[in-house]
Amino acid sequence: MSATEMQYQQLDAWIDAHFDEQVKFLQALVQVPTDTPPGNNAPHAERTAELLAPMGFEAEKHAVPQADVKAYGLESITNLIVRRKYGEGKTIALNAHGDVVPPGEGWTHDPYGGEVQDGAMYGRATAVSKSDFSTFTFATRALESLKAPLKGGVELHFTYDEEFGGEMGPGWLLAQGLTQPDLMIAAGFSYEVVTAHNGCLQMEVTVQGEMAHAAIPDSGTDALQGAVHILNALHALNADYKKTTSSVKGITHPYLNVGQISGGTNTNVVPGKVVFKLDRRMIPEENPAEVEASIRQTIESAAQSFNPPRGGKALKVDIKRLLLANAMKPLAGNQPLVDAIQKHGQTVFGQAIPAVGTPLYTDVRLYVERGIPGVIYGAGPRTVLESHAKRADERVQLEDVRRATKVVARTLLDLLA
Repeated sequence: MSATEMQYQQLDAWIDAHFDEQVKFLQALVQVPTDTPPGNNAPHAERTAELLAPMGFEAEKHAVPQADVKAYGLESITNLIVRRKYGEGKTIALNAHGDVVPPGEGWTHDPYGGEVQDGAMYGRATAVSKSDFSTFTFATRALESLKAPLKGGVELHFTYDEEFGGEMGPGWLLAQGLTQPDLMIAAGFSYEVVTAHNGCLQMEVTVQGEMAHAAIPDSGTDALQGAVHILNALHALNADYKKTTSSVKGITHPYLNVGQISGGTNTNVVPGKVVFKLDRRMIPEENPAEVEASIRQTIESAAQSFNPPRGGKALKVDIKRLLLANAMKPLAGNQPLVDAIQKHGQTVFGQAIPAVGTPLYTDVRLYVERGIPGVIYGAGPRTVLESHAKRADERVQLEDVRRATKVVARTLLDLLA
């Protein structure tokens, strides 16, 4: 057995020996809510830093100015950086986000309990992505347990703005010049390494008509009927989107979803205003500016073609961009990450770990946009559906957490030894 193989086995053995501690660490993270909205996430950062301290990991606390957070639509954000410097060489950032969507209904387990049943831990963010707070922390601890000569360093980036787009999370750390890693791995799932992902455009559309008494509806302009007219035009775009396919494995075609709608004042009043929010996923080959211009044109044309009652006011629309997240495109420098994760994933999981794209969008794009090669890999099942992420009874298989931690630790050794 080579010296390197012996080191891999030592990493695996350390992770096995400390896995109960890792599970308790993850449970403690899940037990502090980080529902976003409302986005009061500073308390979780404080708790994370408190849990890291006995491990010898000092977490720098970088609080985003309160005025900026409020203007962004959240309550508090403190991002954490743990820096581990071993020598001259490349710095590898490991990024996971702590903010999550609210639990919603239908849970059979406490969403903040971190309950373990049949080898799985249940709770909001167990899979996405507090699990990788633990994966990345314990992989780094395992690496350091070898006491081997290493080059470069590791940075743990634990951030709190993925659900709203990342600009106040890793985007803020990068923009402030607080970090400039050479490579990065972001929280993901265990059975594939993701090298590309979709972009996302989110918009809020306000449709303005004119209120009227329901007994004399023709005296007003029904904003709901107008909104339906616009929505039909938007949903019709999906038929054409399906004809445009991506060359990236794992990504299919663009699509548009309207996920929220509100309006009206009472059942006996013709609605004077309706607001809806849309989500447009963009494949890596698309130009975001062209996509946004096309959607705006579709909305405006539909509004103009809506016929109000005789004498009624014309429909008016106001279109506001809420989010523009660019697609993640592979950078050539990510190949050492891909190669190492695939090699060790094959060994630890006993199966091939394909390099693919994903239809999701993530924080990773913010690193890649700044020329930092990155991939998505961490603890989780084969699909988002299996994880129940953003649904009731989100869970992660603890054996996936254990094995992903080994893959990440081995990968760090390859890149820093």
